[in-house]
Amino acid sequence: MDLTEVLSASEANENETGDSVRLPMPPRVVVGTVPIDRISMDYAVVLLVEALLQRSHLPTLTVVGPNAWLVNLAQDNERFREAMRAADLAIPDGMSVVLASHLLGAPLPERVTGGDLMERMCSEAAHYGFRVFLLGGPHGTALMAGYNLSRRYPGLNICGTYCPPFGFEQDPAELERIRERIAEASPDLLCVAFGAPKQEIWMQDNRSLDVGVMLAVGAAFERQAGLVRRAPRWMQRMALEWLFRLMLEPRRLWRRYLLGNPRFVGLVLRQLGVEKWSGLRRRFARPAHPEANEPKTLRS
Repeated sequence: MDLTEVLSASEANENETGDSVRLPMPPRVVVGTVPIDRISMDYAVVLLVEALLQRSHLPTLTVVGPNAWLVNLAQDNERFREAMRAADLAIPDGMSVVLASHLLGAPLPERVTGGDLMERMCSEAAHYGFRVFLLGGPHGTALMAGYNLSRRYPGLNICGTYCPPFGFEQDPAELERIRERIAEASPDLLCVAFGAPKQEIWMQDNRSLDVGVMLAVGAAFERQAGLVRRAPRWMQRMALEWLFRLMLEPRRLWRRYLLGNPRFVGLVLRQLGVEKWSGLRRRFARPAHPEANEPKTLRS
């Protein structure tokens, strides 16, 4: 049973049990083949805190963060596409999808990155006493990120960290070891930093874990550990963070941005064209004659 079904069943049984579990899920816009929730940072934080407070009544909630690169990736990778579409919450991680949503007529309120949401949730976790597990990242980064977050938010309970070795997804023994470590730590919030598409697929494959929320955070551990710089605020506001990252790591990221960004623009323009054409066809479709579907009879 997915989250929507659980919420519906809970509301239907509210009068009988006296218990009410309500997580008001936001509306969505689809970019390419990927649904994205029209949600603000504050809304997302409130939603996830409530999910953790009510976790005994809810299944694991998975959170992904679509951006232009992930929308492109979903076009080519069926398993990844299924994981993105199955996620309970899809936050707008890139300014590219925010701009695209305005063009498509269903504007997203703001950009909400997985890393920023993780930090906000760590602040809430310190307040509410939620247990947080940091999974993934290069060796040692989860531990360093956990240390820095704990200093920033006194009272934060980092109940575990683990950086699996390269190629772990092909090793059944390592996959089971990851599950065992998480089960032993019993976290409320699990932050997953394997990078796309590994983290989204792993989260979908491991929804049976007893965790309140799984949050995909990409390279957030490296930033929290102080190993990777974030773009200046003005570049983030101007939708130029991709350019900052490209300047820092041109050999690794040139293909993603210099080839991927034009592809994303083309995908959005094609989608816009299809939607406009469909709207025109509906608008100017010739109305059916009221007698068109009546049985024909011979005149006397």
